[in-house]
Amino acid sequence: MSGIPPFRVLRAKPLWIANGVITGVLALLFTVFYVGANIDPVDHLKKLPVGLVNADEGAAVGGKQVNLGAQITESIEKSTASGDGIDWKVMDEKAVKEELGEGKLYGALVVPADFTSATTALTGSATTGTLVRPTLTVLTNQSAGSMGSSLARTATTQAAENASLQVGKELTAQSGTGQTKLPAAARLLLADPASVTVEDGHPLDSHSGLGLTAFYYALVLVVCGMLSANVISGQVDHALGYTHNDMGPLRLHRPLIRATRVQTLAISSTLMAGLSLLMGTLVMVGAIGIMGMDAAHLPLLWLYSVCAIAVSGIGALTLLAVFGTPGMLVVTLVFIAMAVPTAGATTPIEALPAFYRFLSEFEPLRPITGGIRSILYYDAQADAGLTRGWVMMAAGLAAAALFGFGVLGWYDRKGLHRIPVETKPEKTAVQA
Repeated sequence: MSGIPPFRVLRAKPLWIANGVITGVLALLFTVFYVGANIDPVDHLKKLPVGLVNADEGAAVGGKQVNLGAQITESIEKSTASGDGIDWKVMDEKAVKEELGEGKLYGALVVPADFTSATTALTGSATTGTLVRPTLTVLTNQSAGSMGSSLARTATTQAAENASLQVGKELTAQSGTGQTKLPAAARLLLADPASVTVEDGHPLDSHSGLGLTAFYYALVLVVCGMLSANVISGQVDHALGYTHNDMGPLRLHRPLIRATRVQTLAISSTLMAGLSLLMGTLVMVGAIGIMGMDAAHLPLLWLYSVCAIAVSGIGALTLLAVFGTPGMLVVTLVFIAMAVPTAGATTPIEALPAFYRFLSEFEPLRPITGGIRSILYYDAQADAGLTRGWVMMAAGLAAAALFGFGVLGWYDRKGLHRIPVETKPEKTAVQA
């Protein structure tokens, strides 16, 4: 045994520098990705899809046909060009209901069928004392994300209030009586004639986490795959005899079984695929059976869960195999640090800075979350995110296989084995 005290290694500058750089960069990147993505969503808001419905049938006023709903929708549409961050989509009530039920809209503003008739009637009812205000309806959609729904609610409510004030000016001008001759209550009513009501455009079950269970469920699947990859990688190395396995005070070691890097990744990936069946089942048992999460389409949810864990795990195994020890840091950045803020769950993609929107196009958590949302909230509709989830998982698996087996095959061909192959010493000729 060496007589050098173990704590003397703390004097080694490279130990401090190497670990300081790695942990420091990790802390900085996590801060940038998490805080940077959510620090100012309103300022970064761009083309948040919100429905705009004009169901107003209009009314005859002074011998002319008037449609105040059309005026309101036209005014709100013009606000899109002014850069308010909202992408107003004019559609009918049926289309709005469908797109809210597919998570394609974060909310909607609906002008009812009797809006013009109810509004113009105020000029008469104001003098008779019957104060009945017309209504503009704001629809929210928490299933598409609570923050996105909140941003849409704020924008639609503001648009409805502005529209009411604009209509009030027209009513006052057309009344012909002059505000000084009207009672105080009537003047207030005509100045802001419409009331704004808020309704849930796509109600969720009570155990749906206000629209966040899909995100947290998907995050569990990705984390299971990522952490299991680390465990499986170590256990396969131990089974092949490349590493020791410490179990408390015991150190276990197996005889070396030489395997190429490609063979090792194939073994690990096969084990991951098999254990994903177990993990996917237990995730559902925990979420639905124990915690009572609302869920439908259970066979499809189970299959999707198993595949999501398998793909995430094989992707993580690939990065661990290619990059070695630093691979766990790469896995953490790819599957957690960059994935969570770009999943479109806590903050909508439309409210992220441009760099994060770019990351969201290929980060795995976003399509996985979209598929889970479709299954849990949107009756497993293909175009509500389920198709994209399947396609992106297939693409991710193919990319991991090509990258992993391609690079590791190159390592093997170059003779970059994990343990150098022993060579027999050359025989020397014996001179007579």
